[in-house]
Amino acid sequence: MLFDYHMHTPLCGHATGHPREYAAEAVRKGLQEIGFSEHNPMPAKFDDWRMDLSDFPEYLRFVGEARAEFPKLPIRLGLECDYLPGKEGWIRELAQMADFDYFIGAVHYITPDWDVDNPLKLARWKDQPVEEVWAKYFKAMTQAAQSGLFDFLAHPDLVKKFGHRPKGDLRPYYRETLDAIEAAGVAMEVSTAGLRKEVMEIYPSKIFIEEAFRRKIPVLISSDAHAPQEVGYEFDRAVSLVKEVGYREVSCFRGRKRVAVPLG
Repeated sequence: MLFDYHMHTPLCGHATGHPREYAAEAVRKGLQEIGFSEHNPMPAKFDDWRMDLSDFPEYLRFVGEARAEFPKLPIRLGLECDYLPGKEGWIRELAQMADFDYFIGAVHYITPDWDVDNPLKLARWKDQPVEEVWAKYFKAMTQAAQSGLFDFLAHPDLVKKFGHRPKGDLRPYYRETLDAIEAAGVAMEVSTAGLRKEVMEIYPSKIFIEEAFRRKIPVLISSDAHAPQEVGYEFDRAVSLVKEVGYREVSCFRGRKRVAVPLG
């Protein structure tokens, strides 16, 4: 069984295509179900790459329209939620605003003004050693796992997006985060989005996935699609990778409850 739970809509301002187009592409590619996970709104203007709170009813309407047009395709409702220290209460409020199937936890910001994957802020990488950036990123990922707010975590090593990484063995950076994910019992996304970015690698790395498998951390495969043609992007490569590591099942979600299904 293959499905794609990490997909966006034009409401974030940097995606294209109505959800019905994503659904049509999923059917064409033989996916068994899909889910939308727009960047979570904030109570006030926060940045320019997420939907506004005023757009939330439109988001629900978009997903409802796709469900009506593709009644045989299960379409789940989610949000990709930034973990921001001090904003946990807002995520809990959002969870009460609709009948969600899952919340994805993500880390983009390592400081209040630096979303580390933003190409407009590449110059910030010159301000401090890459080792410090990685340490801050994975500290935030650890806190996201420990927060109890999320059902699975997105693109776990997003910090590598532009190819910046410390030298040597990277497992010491991963260890605390993986331990926290294991302890929290949340799942982890294996995302093909990295294959479309400068790093040209799946998120997370094979070593990270191996360490996750050793800890029996459940996984699922997603595309982080921002356009209909990206639905199910390079899933064959991701399936081969997780099978090579040892995984034989993936996780899907129903009403924020995780269900294990055999990996197709």
